[in-house]
Amino acid sequence: MRMIFVNLPVKDLEASRRFYAGLGFVQNPQFSDDTAISMVIEENIVVMLLTEEKFRGFITGDIADTSKGKEALICLSADSRAEVDGFLGKALANGGKPWMPAQDHGVMYGVSFQDPDGHVWEVMWMDPAIVQPGPGVPERELA
Repeated sequence: MRMIFVNLPVKDLEASRRFYAGLGFVQNPQFSDDTAISMVIEENIVVMLLTEEKFRGFITGDIADTSKGKEALICLSADSRAEVDGFLGKALANGGKPWMPAQDHGVMYGVSFQDPDGHVWEVMWMDPAIVQPGPGVPERELA
């Protein structure tokens, strides 16, 4: 099994922890301290919230200014349109900000928001009937 770790610089570590906990993510204290907090989204997806000072230790160059541009779009899948809308509701209720209008393409539906530091998250539902086996989509994963 592979895992994905999304590493984000944050200005206020505790405010970010509260925001992500409000989305239902769970803190892993084993990998958290006063410079970083590990928030588990699912078993193999973790968002690492790093103070800007700690984040600088892992990069060269500057930290992106999210008020002027976006460094990434982080997208999570959802099992239904209702789950997409519910996730957006939680994000906004916990201090997130709307980003783009909802995208409804019939077989795909998604929303987006910014976390307190301006990082963009998307939540997307796709009708499983449109996903066909092929390159990058093994048949066993379509069931």
